[in-house]
Amino acid sequence: MKITRISLFAQDQPFRDGTYTCSGGRSAEGFESSIAKIETDAGITGWGEMAPLGSFYDPAFVGGARAGLAELAPALIGQDPAQVDAINQRMDLLLNGHPYAKAALDMACWDIKAKQAGIPLAEALGGRFGDRMALYRSVPQAAPEAMALRAKKYIAEGYRRLQVKVGLEVKDDIARMEAVLDAVPTGTVIFADANAAWRQQQALEFLRATRDLDYVLEQPCASYEANLAVRAHCDRPLVLDETIDGLSSFMRAWSDRLIDGITIKVTRVGGITKAKLIRDAAAGLGIGVTIEDTGGAEINTAVTAHLMLSTPESVRQHTCDFYNWVTSRHTRPGFADKAFDARGGSMTAPRGKGLGIEVEETALGVPFFAVGGS
Repeated sequence: MKITRISLFAQDQPFRDGTYTCSGGRSAEGFESSIAKIETDAGITGWGEMAPLGSFYDPAFVGGARAGLAELAPALIGQDPAQVDAINQRMDLLLNGHPYAKAALDMACWDIKAKQAGIPLAEALGGRFGDRMALYRSVPQAAPEAMALRAKKYIAEGYRRLQVKVGLEVKDDIARMEAVLDAVPTGTVIFADANAAWRQQQALEFLRATRDLDYVLEQPCASYEANLAVRAHCDRPLVLDETIDGLSSFMRAWSDRLIDGITIKVTRVGGITKAKLIRDAAAGLGIGVTIEDTGGAEINTAVTAHLMLSTPESVRQHTCDFYNWVTSRHTRPGFADKAFDARGGSMTAPRGKGLGIEVEETALGVPFFAVGGS
């Protein structure tokens, strides 16, 4: 089987609930998604998607992603997409770094690989562990009362796991946490996520002031050393997200006994191939695993859902239903709601072959780049 054509599309995806604000007051109005379609001489088509959260969240941005995709696509024509390790080696050889630019192409190759085998992607990634996975919703930074109202809204929609965005002035962050915890039912799982915005001193101040509150601390500081220092004073689970950019960073954090859990962002690490490598190592070591991404809609949600459902339940934390965060769609009306069956704070992975997603190409418009035969 050989790749015959690659088409790249752009799609704006506004947030359903308006401006999304995370640590430091950084905000975005939606995702700017880049979507890859890979066609083969076997008549099998694969899809992948990546959407950075603005230009501030990761060392990634939409212009760089699209330039990188267009740089790599011609070099994949004639390659066997089912040989995912070889495809990744080729991309790494031809483009040094920039893993986010490779992610959508890697996803599309996995979609093809699973379709060729006639199985859902989750089965190609190790098999299904159960039928459903827990979802969380992120409560963006705002005044404490506004965050409490947003938290109540998500609870009413069925979510039972919330990520509270902190990472500004500590006294205000404390008020945010207290307001959200007062607003939600007992037993709601709360992650306090600073998105690496605190200094070490601020993280320690927050820990001291909230020692009687029940929550998981997520990525308090940017530097590895600062997080390690915070760990020594942290009497609750600590999860790293932004720090985990590859297998080596995960293994270092595990070796230093820094982490109780990790968040693997598929685009940040370069796609499914490398996300699976980190996921399998974490699962083998008994570390909690969240698999999600920086953004996207149905294609990206399908990728993370299959990766999560093929993760052992004993280490599975939660993921997010990004297609429900945005107003744009690239599947026919009603398809995603049925395929993901997101309800009661959980969802499943589509059961069709590959990603199990039937993309409506007309929703994507004209490709911004294409290479290969028609």
